[in-house]
Amino acid sequence: MRKDELLDAAEGLLQDQGAQALTLAAVAERAGVSKGGLLYHFASKEALVKGMIERLIADFDALIEAQSESTYTRAYVAATFEAVETGRLRRWAVVTGAAGDPELLAPLRGAMDRWMRQGLDDEPDPLTSQVVRLACEGVWEVATHCAAIIDYAAIRARLLALL
Repeated sequence: MRKDELLDAAEGLLQDQGAQALTLAAVAERAGVSKGGLLYHFASKEALVKGMIERLIADFDALIEAQSESTYTRAYVAATFEAVETGRLRRWAVVTGAAGDPELLAPLRGAMDRWMRQGLDDEPDPLTSQVVRLACEGVWEVATHCAAIIDYAAIRARLLALL
């Protein structure tokens, strides 16, 4: 069993049943492996949550990097909407799973700080770029809870028009 499949099982469990359901036994059962098989890759629940956070950060960094845009903020907008529209929305599950231990959230806070600051000095209007990035965070949040109310194309177009 690959680590990603175990992380997928943990994230699915969080999304379906909430943080209280995140146990090593439940993740192993959902992934169809023994608890020992899970422990081989993740020695504890904390290690599993850390793995989800690390994957979230790496995936979003790669998604931003893959965009062919003229500025970091435009790439950030494109990556945000691609992640949300293609169902790669893991942020809520990860944060929920880690919420019990603020130390586990430290890498995510660091990444968020980097995502919010990176390239601002190179933007034509750094303050507007920061506002657009913050609006993207709102898109993540609303898409997590009630995705059907968002007209993604219209919101994306308006955010890009601000730049």
